[in-house]
Amino acid sequence: MRQIVWYLIAAVVCVLSASAVNASGTVDHADLLKLISENEDPLMTSNDLAFFLAIHDFDATPNAGYVEVKLYGAVYKAVPNGNEPGLADLTIINKA
Repeated sequence: MRQIVWYLIAAVVCVLSASAVNASGTVDHADLLKLISENEDPLMTSNDLAFFLAIHDFDATPNAGYVEVKLYGAVYKAVPNGNEPGLADLTIINKA
C-alpha cells in the first residue's frame, strides 16, 4: 500500500511539472516557426493546419486554402506546402 502511495505522489509531481512548462500560455513568432519547421505532413489541408496550430495555442483560422494566424497584432498567412520541408510556407499579411 505504501508503495502505491509513493507512485501516486510521483505521478502527480510529473503531471504538475509537465503542465508548468507552458503554463504562461504565451507563444511567439519563434514558436510558430519552430512548430511549422519541425513537423511534416504532405497531406495536411488548411483545415488540418488550422486545427494543429490551434491545439498548440495559436489563434489560427482556415481561409480558402490557407490559414490566418494572429499573433500579437500581426497576421500571418500559412499555406500548407505538401511535399516541401515543414508544414507550411509562412508570410506576413499585416504587421502590427
